[in-house]
Amino acid sequence: MQTALKSRALEFRDQLSRRVLVADGALGTMLYARGAFINRCFDELNLSAPDMVRQIHQEYVKAGAHLIETNTFGANRARLAGFGLAEKLKAINEAGVRLAREGTQGGAFVAAAVGPLGLRIEPLGPTSFAEARTFFREQLEALFGAGIDLVIFETFGDLNELREAVYAAREAGGPDPVLIAQVTIDDDGRLHGGASVEAFTRQMDAWPVDVLGLNCSVGPRAMLETVEQMVHYSSKPLSAMPNAGLPTSVEGRNIYLSSPEYMAQYARRMLWAGVRIVGGCCGTTPEHIKLIASETRSLQPQQKALTISVEEPAANAQAMPAVPMAEKSKLGAKLAARQFVALVEILPPRGVDASREIAGARLCLQAGIDCINVPDGPRASTRMSSQVTCQLIQQQAGIEAVNHFCCRDRNILGIQSELLGAFAVGIHNLICITGDPPRMGTYPDATAVFDVDSIGLVNIVNNLNHGLDIGGNPIGSQTRFLIGVGANPGAVNPEEELRRLRWKVEAGAEYVVTQPVFDLGLLENFLRRIETLKIPVICGIWPLTSFRNAEFMINELRVPVPEPFLDRMRIADSGDKAREEGVAIAREMVRRVRPLVEGVQLSAPFGRYQLAVDVAEAIGSQ
Repeated sequence: MQTALKSRALEFRDQLSRRVLVADGALGTMLYARGAFINRCFDELNLSAPDMVRQIHQEYVKAGAHLIETNTFGANRARLAGFGLAEKLKAINEAGVRLAREGTQGGAFVAAAVGPLGLRIEPLGPTSFAEARTFFREQLEALFGAGIDLVIFETFGDLNELREAVYAAREAGGPDPVLIAQVTIDDDGRLHGGASVEAFTRQMDAWPVDVLGLNCSVGPRAMLETVEQMVHYSSKPLSAMPNAGLPTSVEGRNIYLSSPEYMAQYARRMLWAGVRIVGGCCGTTPEHIKLIASETRSLQPQQKALTISVEEPAANAQAMPAVPMAEKSKLGAKLAARQFVALVEILPPRGVDASREIAGARLCLQAGIDCINVPDGPRASTRMSSQVTCQLIQQQAGIEAVNHFCCRDRNILGIQSELLGAFAVGIHNLICITGDPPRMGTYPDATAVFDVDSIGLVNIVNNLNHGLDIGGNPIGSQTRFLIGVGANPGAVNPEEELRRLRWKVEAGAEYVVTQPVFDLGLLENFLRRIETLKIPVICGIWPLTSFRNAEFMINELRVPVPEPFLDRMRIADSGDKAREEGVAIAREMVRRVRPLVEGVQLSAPFGRYQLAVDVAEAIGSQ
């Protein structure tokens, strides 16, 4: 099998050096047109509808394709698990290769189609590089074992993920297999994370791949303009497989309106620009490929692009040095000096009147509180923007604010835009959190975004602090956010909680605020286990207001409350006595945790700011 692979690789490279190769078009489009439901696993059709898959391959070969991709784009364990098909991974991939081979009848090359995992990987998500590589290697081992001729990695938007896929292929197949690495771009030629044409081309050029290319997302015009730039940054052959234009919704279905003739015209221009492999992606059909193949037969493409004037940047983007913690904010200065700090949490108002919250902030300032911490849509509720609430508190109450910033409601473009705006209006303290899912709130059917989680958010903020956007592109100046994160010393899965906290610190977190703590033993154990992280810890303190409130902490927030504290709240026979007892317990916790941590965050249950101020008195009593 390895000998056959090596032989086909040599043959492919030889043909690519002498002529243009035509790839096939869309598989998903064709399968959907033949009745496959959009919400099913198209890769599984290799097992349940093999004749349909084989026939599509045959039609593309008949149209003139030299290169046929297997129906395995999403046949990795992560994606298949979403359909309950993870255990059929090997069978699906093997069937995909067999059907493509049968469809070519020994003529066209069979390329294994490998797409992204459908997971967020570091630094934007919880899946590590090593885990991603393992997922890819498993699929690739099955594909190599089934007898593919080459591999096409397609529709990747994350260079980190594509890199792991490429090196997984080298680990699984060795140095011989032909590898084609393709990314997907936006209308400006950038990756969705913002990486420029030069940046992603140079990075891909350094990898052990034979061909660099583009596919999906955009139509032929934007792809041509990007290819014309790529040839200046790599001497490797290029591939281009555009969509048949942008989709238009017609009676609930996405229809691609670029005609075969239009696609063929742009294929001609891409060949002039230096492309060596041309085909199609979403919306393209055998009719499109037939005319594209006709164009390739009529042209003798140049090895290099026609002369195009591209202004070279004076120098590559360089990250700016980070601003020291002490220079970022008053809170940062205190934490850097290891001075004990006190924060009070004030929720944004439900309407447009923030006068009560501002009055509460003034009360806290008078009591010597350092900062007001403002949650972002707590419990997935509709409230005033936390950013605006922070602005009003800083401007009208004269006390520094800490802005919770969650990932639930914003994509990575909105996240960066809002962060830049927040810094511009004077908000310099953050706590980066993933956010409560909408199902917890009053609008459970609301759409959640979660492009990234809190780890990815910290990476984004850290980039901005170095003058770069998420794609590593310069923004002309830098932010100087003090980056905080959350942690739960009493987490149900403490190993996972600690693992994620370590990742947050590696991403750039500078201090951590804990969930409310009532069990000193849990806090002490947590602090011992994160001692090597050397990060300031601010302990959450919550004055209980009733026995029912204590039950809520245990059962809904998963915050352990020791039995002695429960007993004290249980015997309080009136609301006032319960609140007094809750404050007394909170004061005890402040006194007990003060030698262990760098500060406390005091909650003000149900907007009772005086309760937080009463608890804060315990800070000065030591």
